[in-house]
Amino acid sequence: MIVELVKEFSFESAHRLPMVPEDHKCARLHGHSFRCEVAVRGTVNEEKGWLIDYAEISAAFEPLRKQLDHYYLNEIDGLENATSENLARWIWQRLAERLQGLLHRVTIRETCTSRCDYFGE
Repeated sequence: MIVELVKEFSFESAHRLPMVPEDHKCARLHGHSFRCEVAVRGTVNEEKGWLIDYAEISAAFEPLRKQLDHYYLNEIDGLENATSENLARWIWQRLAERLQGLLHRVTIRETCTSRCDYFGE
């Protein structure tokens, strides 16, 4: 049986987009209540009856949440251009090994109507 499990996290952060024109609203410093979905996918262990414990997903994400929550993203190494796309890739790169090759998708929501789904490289 193949399943996809999704765990959602949130963090508050500020950023700006340095690569947009000066008059673009996102060129100015602003913040978001980011929501991040981490999706893992794989075959259920028949003996255990699950793919992975949700607590393992939370434990893998927690160090990243601590780095991101209430920080200025552009000051974090690798997020100098803190777009949703780059943030999703940054999270993926740090979670892939921790989640034993099960990582399927990282979704970043900046607002309730805007999101980025990242499926790795």
